[in-house]
Amino acid sequence: MAELIIDKETCTGCEACVPSCPFGALRMEDGLAVVDEKCTFCGACVDVCPVASITLTKDEKAAPTPEAGEYKDVWVFIEHEEGRVSTVSFELLGEGAILARDLGCRLCGMLFCDPKAVEAHAAEAVAHGAEIVYVMESPLLGPYRTDPYARAAVDLIRKYKPEIVLFGATTQGRDFAGTVATTLEAGLTADCTGLAIDPETKFLKQTRPAFGGNIMATILDYPGYRPQMSTVRPKVFAMPARDAGRKGRVVREPLAMTEDEVRTKVLEFVKGEETVNLADAEIIVSGGRAMGCAENFKVLQELADTLKAALGASRAAVDAGWIPYHHQVGQTGRTVRPKIYFACGISGSVQHQAGMKTSDIIVAINKDPDAPIFQIATYGIVGDLFQVVPLLAQEFKKRLGR
Repeated sequence: MAELIIDKETCTGCEACVPSCPFGALRMEDGLAVVDEKCTFCGACVDVCPVASITLTKDEKAAPTPEAGEYKDVWVFIEHEEGRVSTVSFELLGEGAILARDLGCRLCGMLFCDPKAVEAHAAEAVAHGAEIVYVMESPLLGPYRTDPYARAAVDLIRKYKPEIVLFGATTQGRDFAGTVATTLEAGLTADCTGLAIDPETKFLKQTRPAFGGNIMATILDYPGYRPQMSTVRPKVFAMPARDAGRKGRVVREPLAMTEDEVRTKVLEFVKGEETVNLADAEIIVSGGRAMGCAENFKVLQELADTLKAALGASRAAVDAGWIPYHHQVGQTGRTVRPKIYFACGISGSVQHQAGMKTSDIIVAINKDPDAPIFQIATYGIVGDLFQVVPLLAQEFKKRLGR
């Protein structure tokens, strides 16, 4: 707890503290400064008081220090939807295996679902690398809801004490990971694009774009708080090979929660209008600012249809209103990892590269030979996209017999 104290005996009523408060928590009454409930204990007023009448006291609570060996293992949240485990969970199991190797610990899955689905989902987690799958099973864990999922995660983490917990930066993962971190009083780094173990401290180094993607920040949790938790964007890491013969152990726990404790009910699922699936597309044809207008995207659509590819776009094209947001690739859009990515009229800003640079093959088409996209392109074509793209579509039709 903290307390802001104003000494009425020494306060001179100079009013210097009032404008210094960024939250408007100070005012003058009867010639003396007083503080109200809006105070956040930032200490700005303490520094400006000319007679040192204001003091800020805080109870210094020692941070909890985990005992050596108390927290161990790397856990991955096994997300599932419509009867299938999400690919981001497999990607995280692949990266989690590297982290577990560097820590000398086990890789584990954390699965919440209806009892009927446990066997199939747990088997997939094991086949992709999990040594142990900790399962919280209950009919309440069927269709996703924040309350039962958060309770399940908190209960399992408190009982088994993992060192690291990874979630996909998906609608589900982003929704309840914050609740879990707050309840456990642990840190959570969102939207990570890189994970590694510091060789000296053995802490988790969590890298994410910051300031709109202009810089990359590497974050380490305070050593007194565990577990270390991150949400990670889909398609950032490669998916490990599936081995159906791999053996693992399933640890089942019941959910100590009733329907009356859940604050929401699922009435129905309504599919959105989004028809493009950029995250799972093997080929993507994207257009940028050089497209000029919405009508010109028909040029890219022809190539995309020929290759059975998804249609993507840069933020500039989306902001201009030429194409809906769900086509956007980049830091503020989708992160993708296709086999082939066509960047047509896209300069290649840092923000756009953050969403597609892990593509297996990048084909860049741009009139500017100095465009940054050529620095990461596998193949580069310097030319007018409105001439080059139709020629590519024509040639692919011949080669593919379409």
